[in-house]
Amino acid sequence: MTKEELAKHDGKEGRPAYVAVQGKIYDVSASELWQKGDHQGMHQAGHDVTDELKSAPHVRSVIERFPVVGTLENDPPPKKGLMGKLFGK
Repeated sequence: MTKEELAKHDGKEGRPAYVAVQGKIYDVSASELWQKGDHQGMHQAGHDVTDELKSAPHVRSVIERFPVVGTLENDPPPKKGLMGKLFGK
């Protein structure tokens, strides 16, 4: 799943609430702590929360209890300009 596709799973208006952590995408929709895609006013569903989880008051194993529904694709490499195409730079 791309970041754009993940963003569509924001938990709002009946959509499922997904978050990515270290490349895995978890469905947190069933959690009372992720209602409407918001986690205690600090985190939003539809995003990669890997960095945010580092400062969370709980361990990563809490999020790992939720079902994995996919993997987050890496960002594509930047497109090379004309000179890069011609000279491999």
